[in-house]
Amino acid sequence: MNKHILVIAQYFYPEQFRINDICTEWVKKGYKVTVVTGIPNYPQGKYFPGYGLFKKRKEIYNGVEIIRIPLIPRGNNSIMLALNYLSFVVSGFFWNLFSKVKADYVFIFEVSPMTQALPGVWYAKKRKVPCYLYVQDLWPENVEIITGITNRYFIGAIGKMVDYIYARCDKIFATSNSFVHSIASRGVQEEKIAYWPQYAEDFYTPKEKSTVPEIPNDDIFNIIFAGNIGTAQGLEILPKTALFLKEKSLAKNIRFNIVGDGRYKNELIELVNASNVAEMFNFITRQPATRIPELLASNNAAFQCLTDNPLFSMTIPAKLQSYMACGIPIIASANGETSRILKESEAGLISPAGDARKLAEVIVEMLNKSPEQLKVMGLNAREYYNRNFNKQELLSEMDSYFGRETLMGDIQYVQG
Repeated sequence: MNKHILVIAQYFYPEQFRINDICTEWVKKGYKVTVVTGIPNYPQGKYFPGYGLFKKRKEIYNGVEIIRIPLIPRGNNSIMLALNYLSFVVSGFFWNLFSKVKADYVFIFEVSPMTQALPGVWYAKKRKVPCYLYVQDLWPENVEIITGITNRYFIGAIGKMVDYIYARCDKIFATSNSFVHSIASRGVQEEKIAYWPQYAEDFYTPKEKSTVPEIPNDDIFNIIFAGNIGTAQGLEILPKTALFLKEKSLAKNIRFNIVGDGRYKNELIELVNASNVAEMFNFITRQPATRIPELLASNNAAFQCLTDNPLFSMTIPAKLQSYMACGIPIIASANGETSRILKESEAGLISPAGDARKLAEVIVEMLNKSPEQLKVMGLNAREYYNRNFNKQELLSEMDSYFGRETLMGDIQYVQG
């Protein structure tokens, strides 16, 4: 009989997250997969067309059974976001009470909020099945950074919830080695935690350089950022960097192509206009993920950016794997894990997070590279990706946790 995996993921298709591909691959491998998720509303903050509280609450995607529980959309302010987080947990609680789904394993795909893990933990405890947690965002650290809340009682309460979740998961997977150490520092046994980095979907492959209608076909050096435009990305550095480049009389030589949507996009556009560097920016609406390789191929380099913060130094953003899989030179404004990977791979140039002047210098250095040097960087990126983020190898590794009849030698079931 096929193993049945219950996936808890507040975000799922048509929202663009890697869990979509992971579940699709599990179905191909013969697993039965059921996903409990919310009504799609990320990142715009409102329900996607065709979805709602009474529309498309059940769906099949690539053989994956989707169950959508009610939730309040994210909106565009912190109150709505808090209600969004809370509503998923409340709906998940009642779903768990009445659900007839009988799964062999629970797999929680945890991007913020960590609260979404609670329905998975409750289900696993009630059915006495193994519970696996895949940590993409560290809490409570992420809450402090994104919200600015530092009240020790509030953060302490979130920390207790996080410890409750960690204690009741049988295995915890983390996207970086720094995350592994951070989770262990909360008192979690190291043997319970495993490094399992993200991979890029199969369509992320190098493409021949081409033109696309969204980007003018001229001799300007094009730098692309593709993905969520939020506060964590630290994209406010770009208008400042553009000013330094303008001082060097390079405003007509460099273009930043910003592809995507998110809570910070309008503010970023306003900042670009206020800085009087709008001629250096080209904002492109959110695109299907399958179009990103084509857009990357029309640019000279890709841009990776994170806010200057110890938490983000520990993060390997999913975007980095996408860029590397497509074999494009990378310019990064980042510290820690991202900086280490780019140095090891020799796939790009790095500036410290938050340093606009240094980023401008790095961009000028990249601008002066020969086509042959840029090509070598792209090849290095793809080779590093193949060695370290190979999709089939990572999925086979996960099979070892799902594929065996008994896991008692490796994993202790947690009661209570």
